[in-house]
Amino acid sequence: MRPFLSRYLPYPAFVGLYLLFDWATYIDPMYGLNITPWNPDPALGLVFWLIHGRKAALPWFIALVAGEVLVRGMPAGLPLTLLCSAWLVLGYGGIGAVLRRSFSSSDIFDNRRRLSAWVLIVLLGTALNALGYISLLSLTGRIPAGEWGTAVWRFGIGDTVGMLVSMPLIWVLFSERGRERLHAAVWRWETLAYLALASFVLWSLFGSIVRSEYKHFYFLFLPVIWAASRQGLHGAMLAVFVLQLCIITLVKWTHAVDIQFYELQLLDAVLALVGFFIGIVVDEMRQVADELKHTLRLAAAGEMAAALAHELNQPLTALSTYGKACEYLLERGESGALLQGAIGHMIVESGRAADVVRRLRDFFRTGAMQLEAVRASELIEGLARQFTPLFHEHGIELALAPPSPLAVNADRLQIELVLRNLLANAQDAVMGQPRGQRRITVSAEPLEGGRLRLSVEYSGPGISNSLAARLFEPFVSTKASGLGLGLVLSRSIVEAHGGQLWAEVGKHGMFRFILPLAHAGAGATGEYGDK
Repeated sequence: MRPFLSRYLPYPAFVGLYLLFDWATYIDPMYGLNITPWNPDPALGLVFWLIHGRKAALPWFIALVAGEVLVRGMPAGLPLTLLCSAWLVLGYGGIGAVLRRSFSSSDIFDNRRRLSAWVLIVLLGTALNALGYISLLSLTGRIPAGEWGTAVWRFGIGDTVGMLVSMPLIWVLFSERGRERLHAAVWRWETLAYLALASFVLWSLFGSIVRSEYKHFYFLFLPVIWAASRQGLHGAMLAVFVLQLCIITLVKWTHAVDIQFYELQLLDAVLALVGFFIGIVVDEMRQVADELKHTLRLAAAGEMAAALAHELNQPLTALSTYGKACEYLLERGESGALLQGAIGHMIVESGRAADVVRRLRDFFRTGAMQLEAVRASELIEGLARQFTPLFHEHGIELALAPPSPLAVNADRLQIELVLRNLLANAQDAVMGQPRGQRRITVSAEPLEGGRLRLSVEYSGPGISNSLAARLFEPFVSTKASGLGLGLVLSRSIVEAHGGQLWAEVGKHGMFRFILPLAHAGAGATGEYGDK
């Protein structure tokens, strides 16, 4: 990241931008010195230090001295100006060095722990820096002895608020990855809405703020919380920076230098911290949700492997059969219609196998479905054939519903995964019963509204109310070796089909799910129906 930043923030550009920040925010100075209520320029300096390390000291020193000469007219005289500028470079550089050492990997604002550490470093660093800087000015008579505490307080607040409010956005704007994430998060019409709301609320309240009445300031939390909850940390960064910019603009516009500015700045700092922490929590929750979705798909790999083996079994068997037939025909010297027909069948079967692999790949990547009309009886009977040998070995009786011509509109592979998971769970449950009492029943019945209900009932222990309430939560399982993800995935698949999956509470176990029926007149089985 740092080489990229170095190209976009060279030394002359840094000095010029630093002076621009200094001039724009030189408001309500104490004794004409560099003691103002908002100092975003040190935030720019810290980002510059994070880019260049100790090499940033000289340009930062030049920027500080230039600011004293061009913006303030060097009120402290040349020797004291050079001494104070050197002190500030050492103080700010110390903060930058600690930040650079603490966040050497990449992003300062990745999570709550990093954000909290950054806030703590800024608070302690600005406090120590203010003590030293104001003490130098006080010892040389530039600040009356009785005003030392007030000067430390105002300078410390100005630096703290400037860094807290400005540094996150500056850091993001001067990093390629950060700008991409900022663009993705806030480049939408909604951003204009909450920024407009923030500006309007501040403009509406500014009349009372001028009279030092801050009781309505809490209205400003509305746009910040809106931005943080909808766009995460990047939205909060933008919202609090724009709010601070509007405050400075209104102060300059109305010449309201007689207000208790430090109180307003403290409120703004709290507003920024609240917005940042809400935003980082929102970002972390979204990241966890994305990781969970990915984990669910990976956890389904074992189940889908069985579906893949089942779906590929027929085309691969057919390919083998047609291949042997081709060998036989070639041995006989056949080169006519029979050989061409066998080759044609091989091409068709290989296409079916490739399509199965493609559909499973699409499912793992995006959760995409290929809907078709599939007869419920074929779904049930196909799964029963797979489980029959295993059930027979363990003495499990499997009862199936009478064949039905009804077809559901579904992705065959995914619905077979759901049935396979329910049958596997039922098998585990009935294994606790003695032989002769192990029974699983699979049934299907039509419902009103063009729907079909499929049920898997088993003789194992039933499901309690408390377990049913959390059975479909991730990582909740009744099996000692279970991950608790199969039912979560199954419910997601059924709901993606426009159906429902639930567990019935009762003495015996029962799971049911509903799927929409295929349209009347649709093909019974679709492209995989001739099995």
